[in-house]
Amino acid sequence: MSTARVDYIAPWWTYWLHNFPHINLRFQPVDNSFRPQDENYQQSLIFLACVAAAGLGLNLLFLAIYLSCLCCCRKEEEEESKRPNSCCVTWAAVAAGLLSCAAVGVGFYGNSETNDGVYQLTYSLYNANHTLGGVDSLVSGTMGSMQSGLKQHLARLDEIFATRGDYVQTLRFMQQMADSIIKQLLGLPDWDPSKVDLAAIAERTGQVEYYRWLTYLLLLILDLVICLMACLGLAKQSRWLLTTMMVFGVLTLVLSWASLGADTATAVGTSDFCVSPDKFLMNQTKGFISSDIVHYYLYCSQSLPNPFQQSLTIFQRSLTTMQIQIQGLLQFAVPLFPTAERDLLSIQNLLNSSEASLHQLTALLDCRSLHKDYLDALIGVCYDGVEGLLYLCLFSLLAACAFCTMLCATSRAWRHIASRERDYDDIDEEDPFNPQARRIAAHNPNRANMHSFCSYSSSLGSQTSLHPPAQAVSNAPVSEYMNQSVLFGGNPRYENVPLIGRGSPPPSPFRNRYSPSMRATYLSMTEDQIRHFGNDFQA
Repeated sequence: MSTARVDYIAPWWTYWLHNFPHINLRFQPVDNSFRPQDENYQQSLIFLACVAAAGLGLNLLFLAIYLSCLCCCRKEEEEESKRPNSCCVTWAAVAAGLLSCAAVGVGFYGNSETNDGVYQLTYSLYNANHTLGGVDSLVSGTMGSMQSGLKQHLARLDEIFATRGDYVQTLRFMQQMADSIIKQLLGLPDWDPSKVDLAAIAERTGQVEYYRWLTYLLLLILDLVICLMACLGLAKQSRWLLTTMMVFGVLTLVLSWASLGADTATAVGTSDFCVSPDKFLMNQTKGFISSDIVHYYLYCSQSLPNPFQQSLTIFQRSLTTMQIQIQGLLQFAVPLFPTAERDLLSIQNLLNSSEASLHQLTALLDCRSLHKDYLDALIGVCYDGVEGLLYLCLFSLLAACAFCTMLCATSRAWRHIASRERDYDDIDEEDPFNPQARRIAAHNPNRANMHSFCSYSSSLGSQTSLHPPAQAVSNAPVSEYMNQSVLFGGNPRYENVPLIGRGSPPPSPFRNRYSPSMRATYLSMTEDQIRHFGNDFQA
């Protein structure tokens, strides 16, 4: 065994995740070694996802209790206490919006980091598969040329050199060298695609990663749309928008907790692999690849001997010997047997191409290429991949907190909007101090002139017979108003005439119909506003 590798060090967060408690569904501790085929290990990862599901249940229970208290504990609120409650709702909504925006930013970064790590993994797998495929191609091509092409040429030369025993002996020796080369090629590791199909693994991994990336992208966009919907609902004070936001907010809350469970289980499982990846790969390749070969590629230390060096050396020596024999036959046998020149040149070309294949095979079998792909895959998964998963877990937590706060704030805002609309519905539409009536009057001035400031009863006669005498507009004090009241004789049908030159509340028969806020609005009117008010009425 060689010394420990110094070019790969697992990051600290993989050790932190590796130390998470591994408990199966029967609440029994499980070894934290990466064993994806083991049922207990699978249950330990499922248990982590179930913890997130329990968090979702507690969150929904808290929301249910909060909404129940909000609906059942309705109390009469004074006008002075409404403004602080609205302020709290506003600040809670603002905090939830900022927290949600921060969560979306963290989610975009984590999604990109995870995608980069998985892309680096698939790229390394494709490179390693290309290297192994090149080795298989060179080995099979060289063996085919030695078994078929060289055998045919040697058979024809054996017929040509039948009268020369020394030349026939040379051909037998070349056949022995070819058999030795084939034997050395058969001793190379069999990269059986049915056992280690890296291209298929990379393709499946890429497909899964694409759908994972797209799912998170849609979830992030949904979070932004819900935040925008909540802002519009609070700004426009629309109960429909707030109701829609609350429905989608609950859905997003469920998705956030579900993604938290999936990301946590995936991060812990990946960290278990990243802490000791060599041990897992040694166990996976046991039985069809020698442990010395796997160890050579996993560590690639200069102190480790190349397990293929002996085979490649015998291959090289056999080729060199055969080339020397062919050169001798071309020099001495061709003048005596001209028909043998064609087969000898074909054998020479075959040996030259086999030598080129030998050099390529030596470069591909060197540990540096595959070891680099192995390190790139580890760095992509254990650094970028696991780090991105941690950011996605943080995104899920922040999003869950943000939408829980937003649901509490919007539900309280929805109640305030509903109660205010009920207060508006209880006020007479023809009341001149009703804000809703003033809005109607702004869009329908004819209706405002008929009903806003004069209330005529059909039992007292027609409207034309009830016009009071014209009054001069003046800055009369309160005593003048009293004189005008005496002038009209205290007739109740003139009490709807606008009050000119005074800052008092409406007449007593109508005073009880106005809320304290409307009285405060009327009392805050200046004398000039009241005078202008009277001019419009008399006109």
